[in-house]
Amino acid sequence: MTKFLLAVHVLAAIVAIGPVTVAASMFPPAARRALAAPDDTRATETLQLLHRICRVYAVIGVVVPAFGFATASTMGVLGSAWLIASIALTALAALVLAALVLPAQTALVEGGGTREKTVRLAMVTGVFNLLWAAVTILMIVRPGSTTGA
Repeated sequence: MTKFLLAVHVLAAIVAIGPVTVAASMFPPAARRALAAPDDTRATETLQLLHRICRVYAVIGVVVPAFGFATASTMGVLGSAWLIASIALTALAALVLAALVLPAQTALVEGGGTREKTVRLAMVTGVFNLLWAAVTILMIVRPGSTTGA
C-alpha cells in the first residue's frame, strides 16, 4: 500500500504542481507583452489561459499533500523533522500562491496592471517556485532515507 500511495503522491506532484510552476513563471512576461500591445487579442488570450492553468491546477494540487500525509502515515514518519519542514514549506507555498500569485494574476487579466506589477508578480512567483524546489529536495534527500542514497 505504501508504494501505491507514494506513486500517486509523486505522480500528483508532477501532474499538478509542475503545470502551476511553469504557467505561473510564464505569466509575468506574457502580461508584459499584453500590456505593451493592448489590442493584441492573442496576448490577452495567452494571459487568460495561463491564469486558468494556475487556478485549475492549484485546486488539483490539493491531492499532493493529501496523498503525502497518507504515505507518511503508512511509513511511520509523520513526526520526522524533514517531513515537518516539508509540510511547513508546502503550506507557505500554497499561501503564496493563493494570497499573492493568483490575485495578482487576476488583477492583470482584468486589466488593472502595470509593468511594475508584473515585476512584483515575477518576484513572488520566483519565491513560490523556490519553495517547491526546497520541498522537492527534502523529499529526495530526506534524512534516514531507506534508499541508501
